[in-house]
Amino acid sequence: MEKLLEKTGSMYKLVILGARRALELSAGAPKLVEADSKMKPGWVALQEIAEGKISFRAKKHAKA
Repeated sequence: MEKLLEKTGSMYKLVILGARRALELSAGAPKLVEADSKMKPGWVALQEIAEGKISFRAKKHAKA
């Protein structure tokens, strides 16, 4: 868990990043890590984050 938090900086970012990646995997996106075919998308997403294959980048907001 510590390793995952180090990669994202906060629990909130970790949850959002993991959920979005899990949705991509469920929709058919290729896995970026070696994972058992029976492994659920959420666990694959967390493994990808832990191994540094997926990262979080904040959007810059345009000024009005």
